[in-house]
Amino acid sequence: MSVLLVGISHRSAPVSVLEKVAIADADRPKLIDRMLTSSHVSEAMIVSTCNRVEVYAVVDAFHGGLAEVGDLLTKHSGLPLPDLTKHAYVRYSEAAAEHLFAVASGLDSMVIGEQQVLSQIRGAYASADAQQAVGRTLHELAQHALRVGKRVHSETGIDRAGASVVSVALDRAQQVLGAAAAGAAAGSPSALAGRTAAVVGAGAMGSLAVAHLARAGVDRIIVVNRTIGRAARLAETAGTYGVAAEALELSRLPEAMAAADVVITCTGAVGNVVTLADTHRALTERERGVESASAERPLVFCDLGLPRDVEHAVAGLPGVTVIDIETLQRDPAAGAAADDTAAARAIVADELAKYLTGQRMAEVTPTVAALRQRAAEVVEAELLRLDSRLPSLADPERDEVARTVRRVVDKLLHAPTVRVKQLASTPGGDSYAEALRELFELKPGAAQAVATPMEISAIGDHAGMLLTDADIALVDDFTASQQGDEQGQPA
Repeated sequence: MSVLLVGISHRSAPVSVLEKVAIADADRPKLIDRMLTSSHVSEAMIVSTCNRVEVYAVVDAFHGGLAEVGDLLTKHSGLPLPDLTKHAYVRYSEAAAEHLFAVASGLDSMVIGEQQVLSQIRGAYASADAQQAVGRTLHELAQHALRVGKRVHSETGIDRAGASVVSVALDRAQQVLGAAAAGAAAGSPSALAGRTAAVVGAGAMGSLAVAHLARAGVDRIIVVNRTIGRAARLAETAGTYGVAAEALELSRLPEAMAAADVVITCTGAVGNVVTLADTHRALTERERGVESASAERPLVFCDLGLPRDVEHAVAGLPGVTVIDIETLQRDPAAGAAADDTAAARAIVADELAKYLTGQRMAEVTPTVAALRQRAAEVVEAELLRLDSRLPSLADPERDEVARTVRRVVDKLLHAPTVRVKQLASTPGGDSYAEALRELFELKPGAAQAVATPMEISAIGDHAGMLLTDADIALVDDFTASQQGDEQGQPA
């Protein structure tokens, strides 16, 4: 079983394609369920952000799994398969792990080094785990990816500017507002100071927008959302930053737009939220308060939704500027310093090597356990035969014979089992485990049958000294790390 990744991102597709492939949070569970009912997929996780959709699936066959995931995305997006494959990228096994590590590090983001993608991966994992769609393989991969991302952000300066899609969009908005303000230099840090902003959408991106707006010195924030309760909670959060804030229902969006200088939209809705008609009404309301043409107030939309929240025709209105995902793709501020990027890539490479070594070690562990179980069975069979031939043998003598036989078998198995563990950490190491299974005539399913901690414990009880502490530690290594993550240790 290996990990298959099928993805479409800002690097491989235009926004028009991303909009069609975008997967809303509400749709993610049913798409995962559909994958799990297919014949080749046993685990699944979907990472969907404002600039990427990536499906991670544990499959038993590459071509079969690819066909099933491709069919899922085709039906969801409505795109013909040739149009979808033209913009999609596929990674398998080691390449899939390397890609997820790069994504978690912010190296594949539209804004290099952004940290928000870490929470998005964590959310994708939590959502899939809640559906019981995550097993051993995806658990280990996702948790390791989160650790890689944290290490990159703590050990490099890749995010020293605190850049995110929101911050870059607001920088562009400040340039527009600063250039329009009398006596203000373009891009002035004070271009948002004293102004009013509207945030449409009260999710994670909306919360990030509120934080950035507060730091930029806005005077007032209006939070607009379909659910007034969520809007009120985000407005309350804005108040903790010392900013005047209020919450409005989505039906009052034109009212909020009329009062705002900058509008940040991040709803994840399927259709346009900001329509041409609503914008006309807002502009008309704004004109009533303008005394002269020189006092015109520009209106800037930062459309961070995918699909787009702002109707395309809105960008053609006088005095209106629309900054969307497509615009941000071309922004030079989305880059990161070459040295920091190189350092981040070095960490990804280092962590990938560690991850692959751990995976190879985990794969050989059931074979070692199966071999020791086989040896234990042979020893017990021979001891029973000894009992039948020498029924008068006293217990102390029998126990000594049993200990001697087990020590001999244990010493004979020690070198090959230790060596196969060492070789397993090298490329192609699985071939040594296969040779071990062939040489000792271990059944194909025997290795997996003893892979669970409960069964390994039972083997240890049965085999006495045959299963050493080192072997048990190796077998339980994955389980220990899994329990550590579940108990709240850093991901």
